[in-house]
Amino acid sequence: MNKVEIYDPAMCCSTGVCGPGVDPELLRVSAILNVLEGEGKKILRYGLSEDPMAFVASKTVNDLILNEGVEVLPVTIVDGEVKRKKGYPSNTELATWAGLSEEELVKLVAKAQTATIIKND
Repeated sequence: MNKVEIYDPAMCCSTGVCGPGVDPELLRVSAILNVLEGEGKKILRYGLSEDPMAFVASKTVNDLILNEGVEVLPVTIVDGEVKRKKGYPSNTELATWAGLSEEELVKLVAKAQTATIIKND
């Protein structure tokens, strides 16, 4: 994997993990993406509300939206190829694309969460 791009639907903020009703799926994806970035993986995330020009600039995403509507979001593109539409990638998919086993990814996420808890004490 050289690059993962996630095109999010319109949300209240760049990650969608704000406000009183946080979607656990968004928390899961955000945590994993942060860990993968920390491991040196190139992760780009675009929000329709925050960065609409990224959606226009990507012919692939623009065509998907024109043909299938905004319901096609989120869209995940890995190394230029659409890998997922209408939902976020699974832990297994993210691990595979990053060249990790799912177990390795889970350990990295747990380690990062433990480090965050320790920092906040």
